[in-house]
Amino acid sequence: MSPRRTYWHLEGSARVPTEYDIATSRLLYYPGRGFEVDLPLSAWYERHQVGSPFACDDWERFRDPRETTYSRYVAIQSVKEAHVDALFDAIERAEADRSVGAAWLAVLEEVVAPARYLFHGLQMAACYVAHMAPSGRIAICAMFQAADEMRRLQRFAYRMAQLRSARPEFGAGARQAWEEHPAWQGAREAVERLLATYDWGEAFVALDAVLKPRIDAFFSGPFARAAAQAGEPLWAEILASLDQDAVWHRAWSDALLAVAAGNAASDAAVAGWRLYWEALAEPAAKGLDALLAAPPATAAQQGRR
Repeated sequence: MSPRRTYWHLEGSARVPTEYDIATSRLLYYPGRGFEVDLPLSAWYERHQVGSPFACDDWERFRDPRETTYSRYVAIQSVKEAHVDALFDAIERAEADRSVGAAWLAVLEEVVAPARYLFHGLQMAACYVAHMAPSGRIAICAMFQAADEMRRLQRFAYRMAQLRSARPEFGAGARQAWEEHPAWQGAREAVERLLATYDWGEAFVALDAVLKPRIDAFFSGPFARAAAQAGEPLWAEILASLDQDAVWHRAWSDALLAVAAGNAASDAAVAGWRLYWEALAEPAAKGLDALLAAPPATAAQQGRR
């Protein structure tokens, strides 16, 4: 018997397998044959993964356009993080926050501090999609996306800490703003509903095809432009770096939707989910835009009165 030239599941390939092929192909055994031991959790997967109307004849046909492996992800993100660290250092060296105008500082308090709750919700939703995904390649993309959301959350938290040098009480009313400020309620409702969406296909479509693109567009668009106009070009550049992650999230999500397209039942389910979640994403997006109107008193300030 001649020795195998490669891994058994890659022998049919007409080319030499890449690092991405080897590291991501057919990692999960249970979507095809079930779990080795029947447990109560098995019924959850049967209903919300195998039973999802979001279906494909072979999920292994999906390929991440960036072909992200762990080593590739670390290499990409290390460059971005070094750049963002340098930008934060420049802000601190220039003591730029000492000269931030009161109006813009009020906007930052209404956006930066409460946004941590939003990003944490998106991170948890990405983790759920990864946990329930029927293919290792999908799970890998979703888990790296969750890591990117943590990166964004941490960078907003760092910015919040910087701003406290100019206003020690900055962000003290963040939770109240997230729970009560009218402009945040659309996003809060959408995220809370998303975290209670158990069908993996609907969770993916809601997160990556509808809600997250609208949220990302606000932070990379109107909010970043407002930062630059307010005299914070370095913060705007940090937002641009964070948006590079979101560009990849949209790319791999579009690739996954393309792989699943063509199944009538699946296409109908996706269309229905899009309609439902667009109705939730619209007020969320409008609420975020309203935060840039800079009302006279922020929710955090009202809470301290």
